[in-house]
Amino acid sequence: MLASWKLGRVAGIDVFVHPTFLLVFLFPDVLRNGLLAVLFVLAVFGCVLLHEFGHALMARRFGIETEDITLYPIGGVARLRRLPRAPGAELLIALAGPAVNFAIVGALLLLGGMGLADELAGTATGFFLEQMVVVNLFLGLFNLIPAFPLDGGRVLRALLSGWLGRVRATHVAATIGRTLAILFGLTVLSTWNLLHLALAAFVYFAARAEELQVVHEERRRRYDGDNQGIWVAPPGYRWVQRNDGVWQLAPNVVVHGGPYVGPSPWR
Repeated sequence: MLASWKLGRVAGIDVFVHPTFLLVFLFPDVLRNGLLAVLFVLAVFGCVLLHEFGHALMARRFGIETEDITLYPIGGVARLRRLPRAPGAELLIALAGPAVNFAIVGALLLLGGMGLADELAGTATGFFLEQMVVVNLFLGLFNLIPAFPLDGGRVLRALLSGWLGRVRATHVAATIGRTLAILFGLTVLSTWNLLHLALAAFVYFAARAEELQVVHEERRRRYDGDNQGIWVAPPGYRWVQRNDGVWQLAPNVVVHGGPYVGPSPWR
């Protein structure tokens, strides 16, 4: 696997960029429009990064730390050590990311309403700010699609957990996620847009992986409930067996991503 490059540490959270992120700058639209397109891409992923910090900082309020945040061509991924079992807490953590994007939209519209839009009308800066409004609206609304593992899928699971239980609620949200991923993949297959195909694959496999993880956790919780003692893992950890047969504690890591898919405005 390619090692990610560390950009820095913000609010106690390490921020990385994966080498494949550089592929974004090879898109035809970016190559054709030069420096302006590069600045636009960097601004977009700056918004993606803020989206992920929204999740991470809200999770911290519930005592859940974030391993790191990594930027990929399809968006950002915040690796939370665990997710709370309480539906209310999971709901707030899931909504925190899109809330950041909507807050950015609100701030830009407020500046526009104060006369900035008239002053910058017809300028490159004005066009850039208009595109930032569109991008953040897209990021917020796209992530609210009720398909696991998108934020909307986590919101759906939180709302269904009290009624169906965590496992069945996860199955419903993950099934919707896989179905939409297949439909989206088939739709963009004719265009051979590798970014869109990669996003469809990410949603499909991430939904399946997290569903299996939840099923495994619930089975382990039932087992631990009947077998109290040193084999009961503390909250946020699980027992894993190494290749030499030795058992050890390992932290639960939950991948929480905010994919970005959006055309360049310079088509």
